[in-house]
Amino acid sequence: MTYQEYNKFCKSLPATTYVVQWGGSHVWKVGGKMFAVGGWNKKDVTGVTFKVSEIAFEMLKDQPGLRPAPYLASRGMKWIQHYDAPGLSDKDLKEYIAESHRIVSLGLTKKLQKELGLNQDGS
Repeated sequence: MTYQEYNKFCKSLPATTYVVQWGGSHVWKVGGKMFAVGGWNKKDVTGVTFKVSEIAFEMLKDQPGLRPAPYLASRGMKWIQHYDAPGLSDKDLKEYIAESHRIVSLGLTKKLQKELGLNQDGS
């Protein structure tokens, strides 16, 4: 996945906003809360950081090309960083980014979720 594809995918998710922060990182938010960060990796592999469930964190944290996100995970948060090959396939990376969006959106107030049209189907 290229950074252009990453940005296009994140933009396709509901109620997202985009900012460039931290020296050029592509930061995607839902309801003002970050769900994905990309663009910091200088390697050929697109670097992306995303929030995961506790189970996914345990499954992914030691896989080649993945690691607990250095700043976020060190503070007890469940964030994974896709930083090197082999990492995840584009399909799997998109699924984890979409799940990060869902996890973060569920943490928003019910009022804000309703205003943004999120999670109204009972999920």
